[in-house]
Amino acid sequence: MYKFLLFILVVSSAVAQESKKAFRIGVAGLTHGHVHWVLNRAHDGDFEIVGIAESNRPLAEKLLAQYNLPISLLYNSLNEMLDKTKPEAVTAFGNTFDHLSVVQACAPRKIHVMVEKPLAVSLNHAKQIQQLAKANSILVLTNYETTWYGSNTKLEELFRASKPMGSVRKVVVHDGHEGPKEINVGPEFLEWLIDPVKNGGGALMDFGCYGANQITWLLNGERPLSVLAVTQQIKPHLYPKVDDEATIILTYSKAQGIIQASWNWPFGRKDMEVYSEKGYVIADRQGSKIKSVHDKPETFVAGGELPKPLHDPFTYLAAAVRAEIKILPYDLSALENNILVMEILEAAKQSAKTGKAIPLAAKP
Repeated sequence: MYKFLLFILVVSSAVAQESKKAFRIGVAGLTHGHVHWVLNRAHDGDFEIVGIAESNRPLAEKLLAQYNLPISLLYNSLNEMLDKTKPEAVTAFGNTFDHLSVVQACAPRKIHVMVEKPLAVSLNHAKQIQQLAKANSILVLTNYETTWYGSNTKLEELFRASKPMGSVRKVVVHDGHEGPKEINVGPEFLEWLIDPVKNGGGALMDFGCYGANQITWLLNGERPLSVLAVTQQIKPHLYPKVDDEATIILTYSKAQGIIQASWNWPFGRKDMEVYSEKGYVIADRQGSKIKSVHDKPETFVAGGELPKPLHDPFTYLAAAVRAEIKILPYDLSALENNILVMEILEAAKQSAKTGKAIPLAAKP
């Protein structure tokens, strides 16, 4: 009996140690400017970067040196990195066109994936990703900076939980900055960001995805009836191949969404206005301005930090992969949400070309 109890204790201890092991992450690509997000967290101890796949050797050497990471992490190809390091998940920080090939490499190996926004360059790529994820039972999550804003707590409370402010009637989302050249993004990032093939478009893709993602979340996956979009090239001398200004109008049965995506703002912004039957919320990284009663002044609620593991993409990824949290279909990072985002963006591109509102078919 004593030996049996000792065996149980040893096994329990081993399981506990296993659960405490750092989450093993592989990094696919280093050309996305957001890659500093994961590299800056590499020494925090809650996850371990076990391999990095990047063919641009000078860029890789520079970034590894900058973050005091060993050159032994570097692999020239994704397949080699996956086979030799066997990560639990891969974070994709290359161009958007390559998201499909990352999932094609990871899915058969049962390796989960988190890509930077948007999910894909096209709806065709997005559907292939969805099929691969389903066939191989892996998670494919999409990472947006705005997912981790503390102000989401108030939006959840006021519009998605008990809905004390009533139903949403209009959402206006503003995203973008002065332009990628104007804010001096790295040359390896700029090269593909302004390429219509590698990025799928310009400001419409780069920043239109935020609004589509947030509105889909706020409306709990409701599909718009139609999508109307206007794009412009205000700075064709800087961005001759892609749009740098986009406005997208989403029509719902009892609501409207307006997405303003731009490389022409006088400053960087990621904020949204949500108007409902009984008031409004204006939210950004700092917090929420709330007005719910006509005869009371507007109040401000600081955003604060979201509860762990919902506060950070890599902690969230680890918790999702290890089944410590459940991802609902239209959560901000969820594949279902981001498939609908791609449907909206595809319709927006078509609308901008034709000058007509594009109806969205019913969910297949």
